[in-house]
Amino acid sequence: MSRRGIVQLLLLGASTVALWTAALPAGAVPGGRAVPMQSLEGGVLADLNAFRRAHGLVALRLSPALSRAARQHSAEMAARGYFSHDSANGSTFDKRIARFYPMGFHHFWSVGENLLWSSPDVDAARALNMWINSPEHKANLLTARWREIGLSAMHSPSAPGTYSGRPVTIVTADFGVRR
Repeated sequence: MSRRGIVQLLLLGASTVALWTAALPAGAVPGGRAVPMQSLEGGVLADLNAFRRAHGLVALRLSPALSRAARQHSAEMAARGYFSHDSANGSTFDKRIARFYPMGFHHFWSVGENLLWSSPDVDAARALNMWINSPEHKANLLTARWREIGLSAMHSPSAPGTYSGRPVTIVTADFGVRR
């Protein structure tokens, strides 16, 4: 496995959890030098919604709450040098997302997450293509119940740990529905 230009996808399965009760908050702390990449986020949203529409599904609305959850997680992974759906403190992704996107007074709450890390020059089409080529991630993209999405694309010029001090772009997509 080469040190440069390697694309890593987290294949922990399509991370989807349906809950009928509110999840407890997690205490992850973001940090580091990662900078947001809004143009990449916008491109991923446009390409993902085109992909969903081509498969007869509704487009996803951008959720500020889910975007905050995604941004916090991308920044934490970049700063602490790890790559996982779980938070650095070990809490599961659904508990982390619930801090930002709670069940509230709804009767149904469900969230899912796709992650990727890649060389810094990844574009929206390539990011979406990586997810499409992973059966678990593709299934998450094509989950009909999703209505909202939060996206975060962060670039770190020198990420520790898993990233070995190399430049990296981390993308987090948090999917959700409340009704």
